Amino acid sequence: MNLIGDIGNSEIKICIINNNKIIKKISFQNMSLSISNLERKFFKLEKYLPKIEKILFCSVVPKSFKLIKKFLLKKTNIKCHEIKDLELSSLLKVKVNYKQVGSDRLANAISLINKNRNFIIIDLGTATTFDVLIKNNYIGGIIAPGIKISLKTLSDKASLIPKVNLKNIKKVIGIDTASAVRSGFFWGYAGLIDNIVKLIKKETRKTFKVIITGGFSKLIINAINTKVLIDEDITLKGLIKILKFVK
Repeated sequence: MNLIGDIGNSEIKICIINNNKIIKKISFQNMSLSISNLERKFFKLEKYLPKIEKILFCSVVPKSFKLIKKFLLKKTNIKCHEIKDLELSSLLKVKVNYKQVGSDRLANAISLINKNRNFIIIDLGTATTFDVLIKNNYIGGIIAPGIKISLKTLSDKASLIPKVNLKNIKKVIGIDTASAVRSGFFWGYAGLIDNIVKLIKKETRKTFKVIITGGFSKLIINAINTKVLIDEDITLKGLIKILKFVK
């Protein structure tokens, strides 16, 4: 058995893997982590920990990874690996500054590598990211503000704008402040996605299969014109692929 984890800015996902399949998964918010918090969070995985052989994470929050690494070393006596510490050039050719590409984005790309296909990966997380994969070459990407954090910032900074939840809407023109904000974000992000995908295709002169992931995926596909496939576990699938490189 192996343990993999995805440490994001907002959420942490931990999975137990057996024969390359997820047999147990937990997730929790990445806020105010402590050893005592981790004891409670990992309670459901306690019976698996003595059987773990490898531990692999992708992390965009070094402080949280450091704490979890310390916790798991004590629990399992096994070193925690982070994917950017591994030699993965035989899997993925990174054509940009490797240090500046998030671990989650590398895992996403590796999960989809296909020498006969090109992919655009859209992740609607804390940031809205677009990653461009041409066969097994990661050629770069785009980072835009995330939907949730942008909504929060707007309501926090503008005293007359209420907090709103994004939801599927048909009308573009709002009839009050809440519906106007909701429309701006719903149709605004739909337009952002369609336009950036269009520009990527124009710049590369390639065709792509577009994969979308992240918390707002199921909502936003109702508004975009781009044909996409949803894969909510794309990062975890990438980590499973990378496990074989952990010694």
